[in-house]
Amino acid sequence: MNVSMSVGGMLATGAQRLRAAATDSGVTSAELDAQVLLAHALAVPRARLRSHPEAAADPRHVAHYLELIERRAAGEPLAYLTGWREFWSLTLAVTPAVLVPRPETELLVERALALRAAAEGRVADLGTGCGAVALALAAERPRWQITATDLSGEALVVARANAARLAVTTVEFLEGSWFAPLAGAAFDLIVSNPPYVGADDPALAGAALAHEPRLALTPGVDALSCLRTIVRGAPRHLAAGAWLLLEHGALQGPALRDELVLAGFRYVRSHRDLAGHERTTEGQHGQI
Repeated sequence: MNVSMSVGGMLATGAQRLRAAATDSGVTSAELDAQVLLAHALAVPRARLRSHPEAAADPRHVAHYLELIERRAAGEPLAYLTGWREFWSLTLAVTPAVLVPRPETELLVERALALRAAAEGRVADLGTGCGAVALALAAERPRWQITATDLSGEALVVARANAARLAVTTVEFLEGSWFAPLAGAAFDLIVSNPPYVGADDPALAGAALAHEPRLALTPGVDALSCLRTIVRGAPRHLAAGAWLLLEHGALQGPALRDELVLAGFRYVRSHRDLAGHERTTEGQHGQI
């Protein structure tokens, strides 16, 4: 395609296409997405798009931008198209090998910091994905020794690259399922955002999740399977008085609280995200 368009014209075309595809693609902010993709395609700050709408773009950039718009209209996450996602105070690289970090997962970081105020500590992040939670904790508690595990070697490539780019050296990344790589290690805090979407949940067929790795989304028909595995295995890897902190689905809090109580955890409680949904549940292991 050899088309010359102004910046303003490109924005209008992109936003119109995304608005038309909103029902099928899950796009909720057509204008913002169009701006983000155009700034990415032109490699300029978004502010420049607003200050120079009359500027003409190179036809190659136009073609690239329109391709990105079509991919977004098909439901591909914005983060996969740009290669980046903001989480906590960090800019993280993401690829289709990892879940896109969600704003609600920042609650996991908030609760982890609240549960352990000590400057030092041994912390495990199970199912780390791109490393979002582990790296956010490392940024806030630089003297914590954090071990992050993931079953996906491809995900760990992304996580390790994020750690290297952010110059984080206090996170060790290990490949394996949940506790398997941890041997006999014990921690002051274990956090996890495991797969918790049931395989029969219609959300998996929706545009919002269609492009993300199934391994990181669903444990199968039993949506609580991974959460249950972590709860039952955690006591062997928690020091006395240590905490287990889990992210889960909006309706899974009651069942997860029951699991924690049955496993001997104390002070079991759930916390709500900004949308008002129960999103994290925590419990304390053993006696202090």
